[in-house]
Amino acid sequence: MNIRKKIADSEAVLNWAARRIAGYIRMVHRNTRWQRIGYDELDRLADQGEPVIVVLWHQRLAQSPYFFPLGKGSICSITSSARAGSMVGRVQQLFGMDTIAMASKTRHVALSRQVLGKMKQGISIGIAADGPRGPERVLSTVPLVWARTSGKRVFGITYSAKHGSEAGTWDRLLMPRPWRNEGVFLCREWTETVPRKASEDQIEALRQSLEQHMNDITAEADRMVGRAPWAPKG
Repeated sequence: MNIRKKIADSEAVLNWAARRIAGYIRMVHRNTRWQRIGYDELDRLADQGEPVIVVLWHQRLAQSPYFFPLGKGSICSITSSARAGSMVGRVQQLFGMDTIAMASKTRHVALSRQVLGKMKQGISIGIAADGPRGPERVLSTVPLVWARTSGKRVFGITYSAKHGSEAGTWDRLLMPRPWRNEGVFLCREWTETVPRKASEDQIEALRQSLEQHMNDITAEADRMVGRAPWAPKG
């Protein structure tokens, strides 16, 4: 193992990096004037200990520790076990979130078993539905499978900030300016029902519906702070 890989895999280095990233997230949150919109029902369910499925876009991960009302309930996020995904998990744990690291070889059945076990304990589940490698804003069927199996409600959550830049990553990660900023957290329930015996055509139609729901609320959040609308690459 070369020295660069040893450093990259060092627990001390990884924890230091996670603390630095968490510090940036906290700074952004502290120095931004936020609006929190559409959370009444999610707050009520969290107060009652009723778990839900939270869906977000990978592009909006940078403020994800503030998406869910952690003072009212618990949430477990699904991350990749690869280095970048592992770092996301480390950062979210610093904010009091639980995580499940999903290896690329993990069978969906095994992951779903863990997820359903968390929800039976009253823990909500959060997933970036176009992660961990994209394509950008192409929603996977995973949250639909969990909604069908658990019967739990699905909430799309996003955020936007007036001042910030997009990273040169596959997801064009939004990096807000950490001072004198304005932002919005927007939460809206996806109200479609996933039938227990849904056909492939039904699942695809529902997948497109949830994908559009996520794009709609993200575009709405962007408009509220004056950001240019998202457009596919190419």
